[in-house]
Amino acid sequence: MGSRIEHRAEFSADVAATYAAVAGEDALRARLERLGGHGAALLSYEVSGTDLRYELRQGISADKLPQAVRTLHKGDLIVTRTQTWRVSNDGTGRQGNATVEVGGVPGEITARTALLANGDKTVLRISGEVTVRIPLFGGKLESVIAEQVTKLLEHESEFTAKWLTEAN
Repeated sequence: MGSRIEHRAEFSADVAATYAAVAGEDALRARLERLGGHGAALLSYEVSGTDLRYELRQGISADKLPQAVRTLHKGDLIVTRTQTWRVSNDGTGRQGNATVEVGGVPGEITARTALLANGDKTVLRISGEVTVRIPLFGGKLESVIAEQVTKLLEHESEFTAKWLTEAN
């Protein structure tokens, strides 16, 4: 059993505007430039009808990693995230899945993502799990990675809120 990730953010915009700020190509490139670390890149961006799939790479410098991670992983971390989005089942929002691979770490991060209308606002919900398959140390690493991912999601939500404010 891995470590859970739960994130919720609320934005003062409708679903369409929030979706563009969360998953639009220009917004993603700007967010990566601001928060992506070294070697950050949008590796692919594919729209098919109302579905979207993109893959991005982010780098985390070794000196910014918690000691528990540096003990088990030498050097920088390269993180590859694949995100899919589609119209939600009720047609009023968006939902999707994310998978994340951390280079050199045996395991993965998986998450369900959703953008939901809430009156004149939109709620972003992310629920996932970090799994690290290293005997004895896996649980500790999972909790450290889950904490770091949660912080990153908070920073991304702050970026999205600012992007939405500047777009209006």
